[in-house]
Amino acid sequence: MNKVEICGVNTSKLPVLSNVKMRELFVLVKQGDDEARDRLVNGNLRLVLSVIHRFNNRGEYVDDLFQVGCIGLIKAIDNFDLGQNVRFSTYAVPMIIGEIRRYLRDNSPVRVSRSLRDVAYKALQVRDNLVAKLGREPSVDEISEQLQLPREEVVYALDAIQEPVSLFEPIYNDGGDPIYVMDQISDEKNDDAGWLEGISIREALKKLGERERTILSLRFFHGRTQMEVAEEIGISQAQVSRLEKAALTHMAKFM
Repeated sequence: MNKVEICGVNTSKLPVLSNVKMRELFVLVKQGDDEARDRLVNGNLRLVLSVIHRFNNRGEYVDDLFQVGCIGLIKAIDNFDLGQNVRFSTYAVPMIIGEIRRYLRDNSPVRVSRSLRDVAYKALQVRDNLVAKLGREPSVDEISEQLQLPREEVVYALDAIQEPVSLFEPIYNDGGDPIYVMDQISDEKNDDAGWLEGISIREALKKLGERERTILSLRFFHGRTQMEVAEEIGISQAQVSRLEKAALTHMAKFM
């Protein structure tokens, strides 16, 4: 009933290893025992499953994410140090997440130049090293100093590899209708006030003479300078300036 297959693996029958058993297997792995390594991988596949749930809304195939997560798990097993007083899951989860995020960035529909990605990945690596060294989150200035790059270049590179977010991604759900990203975005250009203002301007323009309407249209809707307007309609720049001011004053009475 609870059988769910991912990459041909029946997830309902995945083994779970105790901490004691895992330490025994890690000792064997350090001695070159490939069978112990395979047992460690199989015994921690549930860890990969728990991580890929975080990326379910990215539109990626679960099988692909699972395989990439397994790569991160294997890297964690190969690099785990028993001498450190930390649980394996605590060490492995960031490795698995990092591998999946790297896969998503490299396969993102938003293409980023190779040089920019290289700077970003180096910045992330420096960040991780500084976290381990300082015991806190480093500032951008500290990262840029280590890379010997301008702060702005580091910030730009890190922003460039951020994963795009769907407007329909839910950000809150209390059991009722979810709130999506698009619900938190406002359009300042197309609000009611702007719509009414546009109507007022069009109606006020109708109160002007043809020459005044032409001057305001060229100046404010086509971006022409007063000198360009003067040359186009055959009058002096001083006359354009005077007519423009008079027309704006006249319009203000009807708005």
